[in-house]
Amino acid sequence: MPFRTIDKVDYFECETCGSLFADPAFLSDLESGRVSNYQHSYWESELHAARERSYGSSLQRIAETFLYCRIPIQRFVDIGSGPGYLLDAASQALPDAANMFYGVELFPPDQSLRTSHPNYKVCSIGDAGERFDAGVCVEVIEHLTPSMLKGLAKQLAQVSTPGALYLINSGQPAFVKNEDPNYLDPMGRGHVVSYSIEGARKIFEPHGFHVIPLPGRHWAFLLEFQSDDWKQAPQALLEKRLWSPLRENAAVLRDGSAGSLMYHAGRDAARVYLEYATVVERTNWALEMQAEIERLRANPSHVLAHGEANVRGAHPAHADFEVQSAHAGLLGRARHWLRTHTA
Repeated sequence: MPFRTIDKVDYFECETCGSLFADPAFLSDLESGRVSNYQHSYWESELHAARERSYGSSLQRIAETFLYCRIPIQRFVDIGSGPGYLLDAASQALPDAANMFYGVELFPPDQSLRTSHPNYKVCSIGDAGERFDAGVCVEVIEHLTPSMLKGLAKQLAQVSTPGALYLINSGQPAFVKNEDPNYLDPMGRGHVVSYSIEGARKIFEPHGFHVIPLPGRHWAFLLEFQSDDWKQAPQALLEKRLWSPLRENAAVLRDGSAGSLMYHAGRDAARVYLEYATVVERTNWALEMQAEIERLRANPSHVLAHGEANVRGAHPAHADFEVQSAHAGLLGRARHWLRTHTA
C-alpha cells in the first residue's frame, strides 16, 4: 500500500510483513546501476557521522554482541565497514584484541579516507577469506534492495561459524513512523528500504539464521546462525545471556590492558533497553487493566450477569491493585517518558 513520496520517489508498505520500500522500478534501477546511492558526495556527507558512531554507540553494539554470543569469538567482522573507522575505534578500546577485528566494504571512499587497519578488506563478505564468529552491520541494510539483502544473507551463511551472532543496526518501520520520519532518503543517504522483523525473517531464515528482536529498540535485531537456543521469549533469552555471558567473551571486554570499560558499557547499554522494554510492557498492561476496571465499574450489571464464573477463575482484584500500587512511581515515570517522546 502507498506510504509516502520522498524526493519524487514513491514508498510503499508491504501488506504481508510491514516493511517500507521504495518504488520497485527505482529499486530495479539501483540494482542495475542506473541509480547509485554510494556516490562520492555520499561519503563526503557521511564520514563525520561514521566517525561519530564508530567512537561512540557502535562500540557499545560491539560489546553487546560479545555478551550475547554463545560461542567463543575469534574473528569479529564489521559488515559494510565504510571507511573502517570502527576497526580503529575497537582497536583503541580493546588493544589486546585488535587482530580479531575485521571490516569488509564493497563500495569504499577514497583510499586517503580509509583506515590503515590490516584487516580492512575491499570486497564482499563472501570474498573475505575468513570465517566469522560474530559481527555488526551498522546502517547498511537500509541501502540494500531485497535481492541484494538475500545475496548478503547467502554469503554471510557461507562464512559463519555455527552459533555465530550478528547485531544488525537499521531503522525498522516503527522507528521511521514514530521516531525519525526523515530516515528514508533515496537520493541523499540512500535509504531505500526499512526492513521489519518479519521482513528480515523472510530473507535470513532460509539461510539458517534465527532473527531475534531486541526489545526496547525499533532499530536493531540479532541474527544467530544455526542455533536452536531461541525457544525462550526474546526478553528472557537476552537477560539470561547478558547476566551469564560466555567467560571467554567477557574476558576480551573486561580483562585486557585497557581495563573493563567496554564490558560495563556493553552490559549497561543492553540493560537500559531491556529494562525500558519491561517498563513499557508493564505500563501498557496497567493502562489496559485500568481501562478494563473502569469499563466494569460503568457496567456493574454486566459483571453480575456474565462475570461471576470468570471472576472466580481470575486473579483477585486486590492483587491487581497491589501490583499497580507497587509500580506507581515506575509507571508514572514511564507515562511521562511516553508523553514526551512519542507525542
